[in-house]
Amino acid sequence: MIVVDSNQNLQVLSDQFLQFAVEKQVLRFGEFKTKAGRMSPYFFNAGLFNTGSSLQKLSEFYAQTLLEQTAERGIQFDMLFGPAYKGIPLVAGATMEMARRGRDVPYAFNRKEAKDHGEGGSLVGAPLEGRVVIVDDVISAGTSVRESVEIIRANGAEPAAVLIALDRMEKGMRDGQDTQHSAVQEVEQLYGIPVLAIANLQDLLRYLLTRQAANVRLAGWYEKVKEYRSRYGV
Repeated sequence: MIVVDSNQNLQVLSDQFLQFAVEKQVLRFGEFKTKAGRMSPYFFNAGLFNTGSSLQKLSEFYAQTLLEQTAERGIQFDMLFGPAYKGIPLVAGATMEMARRGRDVPYAFNRKEAKDHGEGGSLVGAPLEGRVVIVDDVISAGTSVRESVEIIRANGAEPAAVLIALDRMEKGMRDGQDTQHSAVQEVEQLYGIPVLAIANLQDLLRYLLTRQAANVRLAGWYEKVKEYRSRYGV
């Protein structure tokens, strides 16, 4: 179990997470084209946490981040929600890990298509009630969050926060033009809820700066990621 004691902080947790992501090749460095058409020097694909052991450890990072950041920021929540499809294993894993740590909360997720037999409907799991944390991998265009907020409110509950693995801290794009805010910032402003991330671009830069001398795979990428941030960062 990952434990950050009183003498440590969330920076240590983000460093551990980034190291884990690099080891599992979930976080890679090279030339990658983003959805916005930009050439990024790094790529993060949470779908590559695709073994039982890696999902278990990833769940520890989600649970620890949620418990630490909600306590630090005074955020109250009653349950978790995972949007289909990537959010389903994430919310289940995070909920199980939180129960191991003494915080047992309900969770639910949605189907992409409503079921017309059996119990029917588009929701699986506990009823959506109270203050709900949305659990996902990243926020790109914010579509998944928007749909999740609509589902949560339609069922009489309220979104409390969004929990993601990595915040790219990158300008969005609309009609082929860069926006002034990132997708994460737009979600926070539009819905009035905080977005909590295990790590962000600033954490990644710090990680690269401190680790590149000892890891040949990371050598040279600090400057490239820094340049990318100076061009597209918020």
